[in-house]
Parts: sequence; C-alpha cells; structure tokens
Amino acid sequence: MAIGNVVQRGAIIYIYDESNRQINSVSAGNGLNDGLKGYTSTRINVQRGAIIYSYNEHGQQVGSVPAR
Repeated sequence: MAIGNVVQRGAIIYIYDESNRQINSVSAGNGLNDGLKGYTSTRINVQRGAIIYSYNEHGQQVGSVPAR
C-alpha cells in the first residue's frame, strides 16, 4: 500500500493511501521547527527537535538522521 497524501493538523500527521483513506498517524512534535518535512510514496519525514525521523505507511519508524 503506497502513501498517497500526508497532512499535518496541529501536532498530528495523518497518512492517507492512494484512495484517500487514512491508514495511520504519527506525532508531529511541539517544537518551533517540529513537524512534517516531506514525504514520498513509501516514507514520511518528521522533525522532532534535532532529529528527523522517517516512517513507513504503517507509522513504523524506519530511520533517523540529525537535522541540519
């Protein structure tokens, strides 16, 4: 199942499939620079503090890197 759209509403990021059905959600954080940084059909990138976390369509963390 591919990611079709991702929307941040407040401190929650909602992940939708290609049929626009919500398939999961993840926390966006509460800091000044926290939140959705981008997405592809397989991953979303979310900054929380000094770290950018990558999640798959199931909301499982699949990686992280320091934010620059």
